[in-house]
Amino acid sequence: MATVSPDVPDADSIIVDPRHDDAARLEFAKSVALGLTDTPPWLHSRFLYDERGSQLFEEICEQPEYYLTNSESEILQRYATRIRDETGPLTLIELGSGSSVKTDYLLSAYAANRAPVRYVPVDVSATILLQAKDAIVARHPTVTVTGIADTYEHAFPLFKEFSPSMVMFLGSSIGNFDQRESDIFWQGVSAGLMPGDYVLVGVDLVKDERILHAAYNDAAGVTAQFTKNLFTRINRELGASIDVDQIEHVARYNTEWQRIEIYARFLSQQDVYLHPLDRTIIVPSGTLVMTEISRKYDLEKTKQFLRCFDFSIVDVFTDEKRWFGLLLLQRVGR
Repeated sequence: MATVSPDVPDADSIIVDPRHDDAARLEFAKSVALGLTDTPPWLHSRFLYDERGSQLFEEICEQPEYYLTNSESEILQRYATRIRDETGPLTLIELGSGSSVKTDYLLSAYAANRAPVRYVPVDVSATILLQAKDAIVARHPTVTVTGIADTYEHAFPLFKEFSPSMVMFLGSSIGNFDQRESDIFWQGVSAGLMPGDYVLVGVDLVKDERILHAAYNDAAGVTAQFTKNLFTRINRELGASIDVDQIEHVARYNTEWQRIEIYARFLSQQDVYLHPLDRTIIVPSGTLVMTEISRKYDLEKTKQFLRCFDFSIVDVFTDEKRWFGLLLLQRVGR
């Protein structure tokens, strides 16, 4: 894996987080301790995505109940060329890129007629980035890939290096942020971009509660495995001995907040020992620990919200059922 300095983003490379593994593990332990002792208890959703978690999320996207992938793919397949024509040539930056499968529609459009394109995927999993890079270069010889293996906020200061650019945040990943986190995220994106740069963001729209419930409680149980894997990771990296078989996946729709809430229910009391902190936290039987949220959006309210962060609305795309939306935004001068 090619490692480069964060302020010199070379092509065909992976920029890796320079922090020592012990520092990252300590940060993980502190977050777990803070969340499990809070009222109500929670765990940060970004820790769901270790290597196994990223693989499981790719499997979730393939489940028949998980409409988001097909709905967004339908939009991208239909409108990728139009998006390219509206933005012109630029660098494509993708946050939470994963395997970059859906992005292929956009890469194909921007690389049409063998046009050179630079693609910058950002993901916490360096392994996933390397796999995606190899697959993309094989399919699109004129695309150069600069991967950033880090969190979103650490990538924001690099955005200006790639201008003119379009930041892509697909799959309604924005819905995993609560209101405070959402405000911080959009402030960071806006500050990182130059006037004239673009954002393409996917939002899952409000719909029938039964459709939402099925999507997050798939019959194959892959989403349940995804939730439980977080505790497997805690055991492996933090020296805990949580009985994962005594963890139950719970996903339900909160009508008032218009969001899916995902919890891990402890079916028995567990003593969670965190080795980096030399601390034990007792989690009583029946405790619900929130691991993730997925907010659902109203298009008009979302457009009004985004204008607060110096973005103009260039275009809006939806699938035929209007279950999912893609918003093309442009950063304007202040």
